Amino acid sequence: MKPEVTVKPGSEGSKAKYWITEHYKYVATTTHDPENLPLVIERGEGVWIYDVDGNRYLDFSSGISVCNLGYPTHPEVKKAVIEQLEKLAHGAGTDFFNPYQVELARKLASIAPGGLHRKVFYSNSGTEANEAAFKLVRQATGRKFIIAFYGGFHGRTMGSLAATASKNVHKKGVFPWMPGVIHVPYPNPYRNTWHIDGYENPDELVNRVVEFIEEYVFDKLVPPDEVAAFIFEPIQGEGGYVIPPRGFFTELRRLADKHGVVLIDDEVQMGLGRTGRMFAIEHFNTIPEVLTLAKALGGGVMPIGATIFRADLDFKQPGVHSNTYGGHALACAAALKTIEVTERLIPRVVELEKVFRDELLTLRDTIEKVGDVRGIGLAWGVEFVVDKRSKRPDVTARNRVVKTSLERGLVLLPCGKSSVRLIPPLIISEEEAKLGLSIFREAVREATT
Repeated sequence: MKPEVTVKPGSEGSKAKYWITEHYKYVATTTHDPENLPLVIERGEGVWIYDVDGNRYLDFSSGISVCNLGYPTHPEVKKAVIEQLEKLAHGAGTDFFNPYQVELARKLASIAPGGLHRKVFYSNSGTEANEAAFKLVRQATGRKFIIAFYGGFHGRTMGSLAATASKNVHKKGVFPWMPGVIHVPYPNPYRNTWHIDGYENPDELVNRVVEFIEEYVFDKLVPPDEVAAFIFEPIQGEGGYVIPPRGFFTELRRLADKHGVVLIDDEVQMGLGRTGRMFAIEHFNTIPEVLTLAKALGGGVMPIGATIFRADLDFKQPGVHSNTYGGHALACAAALKTIEVTERLIPRVVELEKVFRDELLTLRDTIEKVGDVRGIGLAWGVEFVVDKRSKRPDVTARNRVVKTSLERGLVLLPCGKSSVRLIPPLIISEEEAKLGLSIFREAVREATT
């Protein structure tokens, strides 16, 4: 099967154009880009998306890493959901008990790195999972400050928004957000404030970040014994699919242990197999006290978030934190089966990493406007620049690549200032992966010349 685009996406007179126009009449403004991504999805099948005009696209977006098991629903997850629907969907899991949330919590605790005794708080999304993490560590430690990283994205509700620092538009016009968050540089090997080549000198870059925290934040801004946690993405998602040097989190763990600070690992976009490990942090030999999940956890069927934490951090009394849909029986059943299926897919992700690496590094080495390529497993970012020497971001080129790819039948999503992410469903075959990469290669060549 190949992509088939016979009606230009979003063109005048198309069904897509009609629905986009109607959308703007009735639906709130969020993050749509009708100029470069005029895609109106009608249905999905495996790794393929069909729009309202009958065009067929190969999906390298996975619904922002939600549909890791493909479309419309993985058959095993579908079966589990239907069976659960016959028994119980919503059982008010934060007021009444049900076995389904216990089964999922046991599974999440068992797969979280480190073999620690952990508990789980359930919510509906990634931002809620992070909000719970903030409340958890503040009440557990008695400390008030959170340290986050520039380039990080943790959500758009007022607590997680305070920690987010990937694009200033997220905070435009909505101050005040949650106080007590301090931002520090992230060790981006390609683009950092010290102009260090982090690929050639990773230790130097890591040392600069750690020195900044110790010498400027802890010494001059806030005492370390008032800092509750660091929050980070092991691989920054919305910030551009940025991968830090492999030694960074070992050093951050050392610094956190020195001062009694908790590590919150935001796995919302990278968690559950996308990087070739169940959790992205497993690539960095570091064990965080808290992990947050959402997106892929629901198998593309049910919204669910989870805050997985070391048990001794638990809320000290009932009512400190709760919600309506936490422990939703149907969502838990979907998540439990999703984890089971994902565990079987991880070897495939590891195998396909080389396919993506070889193709994308060739693009980087042969095309002047491809400044950087970084990735692990099936999580890849390609950054576009005006030229390799200046490294100035080229947003126009990136947008042309997204639009040209769509017109050729490949669905991509932008990230960072001038990057795209390539994140196909984990069920993708090698043949489909190579097909998508060939479309991407030709789109890049067309859009950057």
